[in-house]
Parts: sequence; C-alpha cells; structure tokens
Amino acid sequence: MGICWGSSADNPTPTTTGRLSSVISQTTSNTASTSISRGSRFSASSGDEVFPNGQILPAPDLRIFSFAELKSATKNFRPEMVLGEGGFGKVFKGWLDEKTPGKSGSGTLIAVKKLNSESLQGFEEWQSEVNFLGRLSHPNLVRLLGYCWEDQELLLIYEFMQKGSLENHLFGRGSSVQSLEWSIRLKIAIGAAKGLSFLHTSDKQVIYRDFKASNILLDGSYTAKISDFGLAKLGPSASKSHVTTRVMGTYGYAAPEYVATGHLYVKSDVYGFGVVLVEILTGLRALDQNRPSGQHTLVDWVKPHLSERRKLKNIMDHRLEGKYPSKAAFRIAQLALKCLEPEPRNRPSMKEVVETLEQIESINEKPTEPKNRSTHHTTRRHRQQPVHQRSPLAPKHEVGRGYQTPPRVR
Repeated sequence: MGICWGSSADNPTPTTTGRLSSVISQTTSNTASTSISRGSRFSASSGDEVFPNGQILPAPDLRIFSFAELKSATKNFRPEMVLGEGGFGKVFKGWLDEKTPGKSGSGTLIAVKKLNSESLQGFEEWQSEVNFLGRLSHPNLVRLLGYCWEDQELLLIYEFMQKGSLENHLFGRGSSVQSLEWSIRLKIAIGAAKGLSFLHTSDKQVIYRDFKASNILLDGSYTAKISDFGLAKLGPSASKSHVTTRVMGTYGYAAPEYVATGHLYVKSDVYGFGVVLVEILTGLRALDQNRPSGQHTLVDWVKPHLSERRKLKNIMDHRLEGKYPSKAAFRIAQLALKCLEPEPRNRPSMKEVVETLEQIESINEKPTEPKNRSTHHTTRRHRQQPVHQRSPLAPKHEVGRGYQTPPRVR
C-alpha cells in the first residue's frame, strides 16, 4: 500500500472497540453491518477447492492471531525475513508451527503484513482489506488467512506466494530474478483477468481500483492471484453507471476518467488491466521518469506501436529473445488497445477479456525463433537501468523481493 490521493472523507472513522465495523457499503446511506468477531476462525478446508469459481461469504471468516504468535513466526520480525515494503508497512515471511507430534519443522509458510505506525492510511486500508478479502474466495485472489489487532499493533496474514510479484519478474534484475517465458506470461494474464472478472460479476460488484503488476502475486506454479484490497469499493447500484469517490490509485495505471472526475466505473479496472498487458508485452514499467522525454508514461509512448505488427516487434520485451508467437502477441496488443479506450463504455468487460485470452491460448501457436534481431534495439533495451518508478509527489519507494507496492500519488 502506498501514498494515496485525496482526503479521508471516503473512509470511516477508526473504531476503538474489540470489533470492526464493515467498510463495505452501498453508494447510498445504507451501510452493510457485517463485522469481525474476535472468536471467528479460519478453516483450511473452506477454500478454492470447494468453490473453484469463487464465493463471497456473508461475513469474514478469519483466524485471529496473537501478536506473540506472529513474533515467533517471523523470528521477531527480523530484517532478513522482509519480503517487501509499501506505504502500509513491511511484509515478512513467517512460519506457523503446527506442533504436529513427531514431525520436526512442520508448519505453514505465511506472509505477514505489519502496519507502520506512521502510515497515513493504515487503519482504513487494513479494515477494508479484512472486510473485502476476508469475504472473498477465488483461485485467483490471494487468500487472507487472518489478522491481528492487539493494542496499537495491526497485522494481516496471507498465504505465502512462492514466486513473489509479477512486477519483480518483469522489471527485476540480478541472478535471483527469473524472466518469464511467453506461455507463463499468458497464463498470468489469464489468471489475473479471471480474478477481476470474478469481482466484477459477483452479486455485489467489487471495483478493485488499484490493479497493477505489484498487486499480482504468483504461487509456486505461477498461478496469478490478486492481492491488496485496501482501495476496493462496491460498484454502483443498478440505476447508476458509476460511483463518485475521492481519487486514489497509482500513476500510470489509473483510468483517465477516474483521475479527471472521480467517477469510478467497473471498467476503470479494465483500463488498469490494459496497462498491465502492455507491461507484460514490453517488460517496461507503466511509469519511469528515467526514460527519455516523451516516454515516461508507457501507454502514451507505446500506444501507436500496438496497432501494427512491425512496430510491435520493436517494443517487445528483449528478455523474451524473440521466442514468442507473433500472431498471439499482436492479438494481445489489440486487446490491450481495447482495454485502454478513453471511454469506459468502449472497453470490453473482464469476462470478454478472459474469453479472448483463452482463445489466444487455445490456438497454441508455436513460438518462433527470431531470424534477425536489431542490434540497435537490443543495445538500447539493455542499456536501460532497472528503475523502480517514483512520482515526484510521492516519498521514496523502498523495493523488496515481492509483495511490494509502487508509489501511489496524492
């Protein structure tokens, strides 16, 4: 979670009792009254295996962790256990000891997000995360296992995602970072699209509002799972096309109509998905102030290249080494263009996006070896230094190995 746009009028006042009021509310004055009981427990059997198409629970079903338990799991929150860091605070790798008789070292890997006491938006986003993700279950959403609230300590506990974030794989450098081959990139795009589609087509539409590469986490088999629901909102009522709210999001990903007016549409998420598709194709960040003038914002720069195969080839990620099916890449570029339409009504639904991506995958076109790569292009791309983008209006972003969040802006 990062630094946000706007004032605090959009969020409820933090409560001081042993219960949390829900932040899930309709656009009218009627607020849903779900809450979290300190006695509720997480059931390991109530997951995606039972509901492969996802489900929304009537109330959060989460385990309540003690602070002492999490201190032990993270070795007292040691620096070497840090997975990443954002505006909310640090995320630590942890190991839950299940105390199984006769089994040494048995347990479960977890990710523990610990609130920074100086976080500007911490409590509200922590509360929103619990009330949204605590009720949502889908194979392409990160599972929230539980939370901790003791004195001033606020923590969230998630399933551990072995491969970290899509952001790290696309933009990270070094021997520990593995580039993604074409088939895996397509698999990730489909999984993330399914997660968004589930949110958009549920009985109570959920607008994610902060879709970006750092919020797409990957498990051991590169299954994509959407994380970080701190900015999620319920969609508009049946009689309305949008909800009006303070503008919050991340430079380079937020839909133009939302930034300009504060009108948030379900298809505002589709725009963000289009940006991520372009990142998957190019291996370049949505926003990079270190690129030459005119190229800082990825979408503005590469849009003209997406409509022609010859131009598309010039901006494809050099780490693919030309090993990708050109027809499939072009079809995805065309899909990205549709997602990036200026008018929300002209963008496809996420259900349509999923169908298109699955059709592209089903063709199973064999990646072709490049006949001749442009030396100039390869040199230019290799000269680019790894940059973790920073808004001139946002504080310096500290980068981890996964679970990290690019800066949001005010």
